[in-house]
Amino acid sequence: MSIWVDAVACPKVIKEILFRAAERTAVLVTLVANRLLHTPPSRYISALQVANGFDVADSEIVRRLETGDLVITADIPFAAEVIAKGGHALVHGVTCIQPIRFKPV
Repeated sequence: MSIWVDAVACPKVIKEILFRAAERTAVLVTLVANRLLHTPPSRYISALQVANGFDVADSEIVRRLETGDLVITADIPFAAEVIAKGGHALVHGVTCIQPIRFKPV
């Protein structure tokens, strides 16, 4: 399992918690954003810079996502896409996300 972070909108306090958890649990955490991000030196923490553009970071996370990976985001439609691909999503600012079944309107 890996943890992917939609990093631009992710609060600093959440990133800091994830950094500590990565070290404690030896789980890979990757921050994805369209700008340069600084991360603490760690073999478990990395940053991936993507091109500017609408949902480019989201698309890159979905492309790399494996079943069972966790994604941290503030974007509920993106979280639904992650769940549909077999990942888990945690939307900061929301208490709980369950698998969502979207039906066409």
